[in-house]
Amino acid sequence: MNPRICRTLSTVCFQAGMLSIMLSIWIWWFLNGNDVEQKAHAESFGIFVGLWAPTLLILSNRFDRYADKALPLPGLNVE
Repeated sequence: MNPRICRTLSTVCFQAGMLSIMLSIWIWWFLNGNDVEQKAHAESFGIFVGLWAPTLLILSNRFDRYADKALPLPGLNVE
């Protein structure tokens, strides 16, 4: 895989991980209603969204490490 593509994927995964954290907090804070069921739903949905953050951050790290070791594909100009 091209190192430039790996770096781009690493950046996208990192940003998605940060977005997952912020979205999880937002869901928990703003979807928290007055009803007990709404509070339970907001809490569980916020946790569900937040569970993606570690996976995305680990993928970002792996793509970054792979970009350091990857060789450019023949025929592609790396600028």
